[in-house]
This record gives sequence, structure tokens and C-alpha cells, in this order.
Amino acid sequence: MTRDDTNTTPFTVALRSDGYLVLSAAVAQRFFPADTLLAMPRGNELWLLPTRGPGGGGLLLKQRNPAGDRSVLVREVLQDEGPTGDLPAFWDDERGALRVALVSMATADATTSLPDLS
Repeated sequence: MTRDDTNTTPFTVALRSDGYLVLSAAVAQRFFPADTLLAMPRGNELWLLPTRGPGGGGLLLKQRNPAGDRSVLVREVLQDEGPTGDLPAFWDDERGALRVALVSMATADATTSLPDLS
């Protein structure tokens, strides 16, 4: 089975001080087309798993701007802990989750928090 390298390429998402996680329009559309997700803390990561729509429960992605960027409130899931600012993330095909490293890119080298996918 070949890996889709565009899925495992690291990118950034933003965690704001008000508890909202911001995803670009492209990331939201590609991985969360129903605009809903489950958010689960896993060690030093936040895993975001797509659901099949509002009827399936989960958190609702809200449109932030005309460009289509989306945001989701994750403050309660993270219990007001974790860094703010740009955070490294990647799509994990095997687990079907967007994995966000809870390590601020301003305070640590983002590549050290991401697994080796080669």
C-alpha cells in the first residue's frame, strides 16, 4: 500500500488564547468535509477525528471568514492547558485523525514533536 505524501506532510494550525483551534479552509475541507469532528487529547497531542455530520455528534467547525477558514472550540477538551499560537500537525491515515502536537512552534522545533513517517 502506498502512502499519500500530501496527507503526511506537516503543516500548522493555530490555537488561540480564547480556546479556538483554527484550521485553514483547505485543511478543513480536505479532512473534515462535514464540518464536524471529535477532539481527543492523547499524551502531548490533540487528535481530531472527522464525523459524518451534525447528526453523529461531536464539535462543529464554524466558518471564520469569507476565505472559508474554520475554527472549533477545544478549550474544554484541553482543560485550558496547552500552548497557544501556531502548532505543528499532520494527517495520520492509519488512525484517521489529524494529529496536532501540543508544542508551540515558538518554543520548540516542530519537527521533534512529529513522528518519523518515512
